[in-house]
Amino acid sequence: MDSREVLQFVDEVVYAKTGKRINDLQRGIIEGTLKRQKYSDIAKDYNCTTGHTKEVGFELWRLLSDIFGETVDKKHLKSILERQSNLNISLGNKSTNNIVGCINIGSDRPNPSPDKTQLATPDFQQGNNHQTKKQKIDKLRQYGLSNEEIAELLDLPLEVVKQVYFDG
Repeated sequence: MDSREVLQFVDEVVYAKTGKRINDLQRGIIEGTLKRQKYSDIAKDYNCTTGHTKEVGFELWRLLSDIFGETVDKKHLKSILERQSNLNISLGNKSTNNIVGCINIGSDRPNPSPDKTQLATPDFQQGNNHQTKKQKIDKLRQYGLSNEEIAELLDLPLEVVKQVYFDG
């Protein structure tokens, strides 16, 4: 799957969910992310600030997380897109072996969601997992996300997010 096909796939799933198409900067963020570019490099290509590019990126990751039912971020975009589209993504001059698979866009099948009424999930309380989620919460706060947005993005109860103190 080349970058054009990746962008088309993402555009189609976003359109199926929202009725809106992804814009040029969102396309650039996806393509740049797959090429392991930094937000600052993507921002230069689109003549905007790094901060604006990060904001658009985080909103895009949040939207894709909602669509795919798993947390999408810059580090895991490629593997998530490959898994969601059942295709191999190749962004270079290497030959590509595409696996023809099914792309399910706009499924009416509900995604099972955990019970958010529990104040602290057992896996959140465990040592390393707790530290990882705490780091994610702190990082998202650094980018200006509210506790409510973080809870939704990480699929955690709001009360759990509020229990984590900001280190930055």
